[in-house]
Amino acid sequence: MPNRRDGDADDSPDDLPSLEKLDSPTGSPPTASSSRLMDLENCLSNLNLAHEIMLNRDFCFKPRSPAADSLEGRVTEIVHRAFWDSLQEQLSSDPPNYSHAVTLLREVKTVLESLLLPGHVRLRAQLDEVLDMELIQQQVAHGALDLLRLAAYVINTMASLCAPVRDRAVRALRDLRDPVELLREIFSVLGLMKTDMVNFTIQSLRPHLLQQAVQYERAKFQQILDQQPASLDDTTAWLQEAAAGARAESPGPVGATAVLNRAYVRLLRWDPRDPKYPETVLMDRARLDALGQRLQMLVLEASVLLLTSAQCGDAVFSLQGFVGRLRRSVTALLEGSHAREADLKGALPGVGQAVLQLVTEAVSRQGAAALPEESQDLLRGQISELWRHNDPVRTLVGDRVQAFLLQGGLAETSPEPPAPLGPVSAELGELATAFGRIVRFNRSVFGPFYAPVLRGLLSPAREAESGEDSRQAEGGGPDDLR
Repeated sequence: MPNRRDGDADDSPDDLPSLEKLDSPTGSPPTASSSRLMDLENCLSNLNLAHEIMLNRDFCFKPRSPAADSLEGRVTEIVHRAFWDSLQEQLSSDPPNYSHAVTLLREVKTVLESLLLPGHVRLRAQLDEVLDMELIQQQVAHGALDLLRLAAYVINTMASLCAPVRDRAVRALRDLRDPVELLREIFSVLGLMKTDMVNFTIQSLRPHLLQQAVQYERAKFQQILDQQPASLDDTTAWLQEAAAGARAESPGPVGATAVLNRAYVRLLRWDPRDPKYPETVLMDRARLDALGQRLQMLVLEASVLLLTSAQCGDAVFSLQGFVGRLRRSVTALLEGSHAREADLKGALPGVGQAVLQLVTEAVSRQGAAALPEESQDLLRGQISELWRHNDPVRTLVGDRVQAFLLQGGLAETSPEPPAPLGPVSAELGELATAFGRIVRFNRSVFGPFYAPVLRGLLSPAREAESGEDSRQAEGGGPDDLR
């Protein structure tokens, strides 16, 4: 991490990254050469990869194969076919030409060596002995090369190194007798084994990577900031908006932690049409957008359940299985429509009708009186109005959800969900946990970048009182990801 530049007189912590370069006092990015652009691209790529490994426990590499009907796929197929046809022609000539085959054996040996672990001393020595390239060249010169014998050894070695999921593919190699087809399939399976080894290595190293993740991502972002000093502009605007909203809601002084928490929750309701997403959270945008969509669905479900309970009473609402059937029906009808206001407005009347049908069936089975006509009309109308963002019921449930997230997700406590959220409490708890993991890791990495911005947004009179809040904004650690 670069040191603060000389003459910087503020009270920033010693590890606070410099937010602008001396040669760019206005914050505008300098003209970048092709080399610098490539360095920046590599830095971004490494940062994204490291971040994905840290936050996505299911992260894994997958073999890449272009679509067969794409230009890349057609070109790849033509080139591969030409190569294997050339190998077939060489091996079919009289005498056989083994130049391509020897090159392939050398590559096979290299791949197998990359799959060996440090403890495979005996296997490594055996590999050097059997696939001795000098000896193989001598066998070629004397017409004594036995490709099938070498391939059999390679297959046996692959069987001892492959993951159990590749056992069937390796066994299938033993049935092949054509040398060209055999070499082609060996390379195909070796490619899968290389991917398996990479994923195994990632999972094995992940606990150790966690210890270095915060400092690594922070240092990488500092490199980006050094080359593009405007890389905090959208982040600053995001925090400014959160600070303004916090001041409007609170008559007293506002702390840095409160502003930052409000900013994080705001990400769950981000307008997808707004391109100015905060740079420090950009790598998590897909995750946060998915959580935001789930959250919006839960708010709508909880709102429908609250309205239904108010009109039908506990006698119907407490019937065994009624809430589950009602939630499944509402979820199915709202699927895909909650993202756009027009779609939601069109779907809600159908939701109201389905709810009334379920209520009527439940009342009938209970032998109770049917819901009065005016109550049915009222319930249908209230559900139809939930498309409005300022609908009182939707607003009430949304506020309760936000408070629950602030306590259960960001404050790391385990509060009981308020009454309107009871039926969706399990899903909401899972969402709060996932949201909290993202937020705490982000705060750990980018806290030193947030702190000076937040100090600048707070009034001078609050700086002493908010110092602890600013330090909390820089807090957290990799243990939050375990």
